[in-house]
Amino acid sequence: MTNNKGSSSISLDDRVRGALWGGLVGDAFCLGCHWIYSQKEIAQRFPAGIRGFETPNPEHYHFGKKTGDFTHYGDAALLMLSSVAECGYFDVADFGARFIGFMIDENYTGYRDHATKGTIANYRAHLDHCPDKPFDYQQGADDDQPATVSRLAPVVVAHMKTKDLLKTVAKATRVCQNNSRAIVFTQASALILHNLLNGMTPETAVTETLHIMKSPDKDWIEVNNRITIAREANVLSVNDATMVFGQSCPLHSSFTAALHTMLTCSDDYTKAIQATANAGGDSAGRAAMVGAWLGAYLGINAIPESWRTRLRTHDQIETNVDRIIAGMLRR
Repeated sequence: MTNNKGSSSISLDDRVRGALWGGLVGDAFCLGCHWIYSQKEIAQRFPAGIRGFETPNPEHYHFGKKTGDFTHYGDAALLMLSSVAECGYFDVADFGARFIGFMIDENYTGYRDHATKGTIANYRAHLDHCPDKPFDYQQGADDDQPATVSRLAPVVVAHMKTKDLLKTVAKATRVCQNNSRAIVFTQASALILHNLLNGMTPETAVTETLHIMKSPDKDWIEVNNRITIAREANVLSVNDATMVFGQSCPLHSSFTAALHTMLTCSDDYTKAIQATANAGGDSAGRAAMVGAWLGAYLGINAIPESWRTRLRTHDQIETNVDRIIAGMLRR
């Protein structure tokens, strides 16, 4: 029986494990239903509701992947987890090289989104024009979708006790998204996750994030407004709120809908992931956000063990999570 109630008795170790596993499990849960926008089509394909971990159909974006695999978000998130586990912290060059090498490999058959394609194009342009100058891995695509926010948990965990968290998150974002909107939305997500890891309730974590993000900088205005709107929509169901905010990928929509889901289903990880999956659209991106947040709040035991063991890279994830926690204990 899982413990779905957030409590101050949950250890930091369990919260960290929950955050690191939560986003990956959320992504994999949505593999077979990702990017289906039509509610009618969802009802037809999944008459009993989305159960999770479905194998993609032939016409699906992720066709060829199997149950327990990740979408492209999760593929990159696993790279981030491995990079942080091996380095002990977020290293721009290490993760950047892993990401570029993985995504340009002709054997990679997963989906390459706008952030990935744009980043690869910028990397190749650099090699053509400046072959003798090292690439700084800060020339990502002009993209404002969930690429970085869906793999954020290892970065926040590794830097949660440092004073440069927001600067580190900005660097992590620029690897694939050199875009001011992507940076501030990812920083907001990082602050919420940081607060949850420190034992705050979801409402308090969001309130504290708004307090920290008070700034005359115009870049903060939009994300603050979206946080406020998500909080004020508490009378709406996850499905209805997602339709209002937008099912699409841009963080203006996806972050807002994910935050509403986290606040609405704050006491139940499984309910939250199932709800955002059934809302359609960019469900995997939202589930990665919601999964990390609620994993941090509710702890690892809130994530069904049967879901975790379904991940095809379960053993690799478990090893890297243990390494990250061991590194935290040494600091």
